[in-house]
Amino acid sequence: MNENANLSRAERQRLQLQTEIVEAAFLEFSNRGYHQTAISDIAQRLGIGHGTFYRHFENKRDILQHVISDTIQKIMMLLSGENAPQAFNNIEEYREQCQRISERLRSFAQQNPLTLKLLLLEATSIDKEMTQFVQSLIQMGGVLTANYLKHGVELNIFRADLDCENTGHNIIGMITNGALRFLANPNDVDGLQKYGDSIIDLIVAGMRKN
Repeated sequence: MNENANLSRAERQRLQLQTEIVEAAFLEFSNRGYHQTAISDIAQRLGIGHGTFYRHFENKRDILQHVISDTIQKIMMLLSGENAPQAFNNIEEYREQCQRISERLRSFAQQNPLTLKLLLLEATSIDKEMTQFVQSLIQMGGVLTANYLKHGVELNIFRADLDCENTGHNIIGMITNGALRFLANPNDVDGLQKYGDSIIDLIVAGMRKN
């Protein structure tokens, strides 16, 4: 059931305007850069007044927080179902899962290059708190990745002495570096795929039980 079905018309309109403000802000951040974007730029794009903007958001930083949170939710959706940590039963299924995740992350990057730029380059230049927030998200990614590795150890297909926590963070580091490589050269699709394949080869060869 649509979760908005029971909302009043006024509340649905409020939520719709919030969404439109976030989308307009995202476009302005992408075109101008976060620091060069003023509230007036966002309001002008939508044809609303400053007062309307401040009834929905405290400031443009508040909006960026919404953009980042929405991005993380979308990425987490890529890691559900057949791509969840407990969804593989042997080393072949694990490799196939890695390949699916790699393909979906590449597709997400190609479809959302401006979002990645905001997350990895713009957000960390705003203030200490925002930098810590982004770092905490990357840290969370390492913890999540460690769950995949722990499942592999439990299945006895990965080495029993595998340092799952640190290896998980190392894998996220390689993925983050791949995202930065993509931002530097977004047209090198073949290179990005080869980079992803090399990560999979490295982690499978390094973790599997002999």
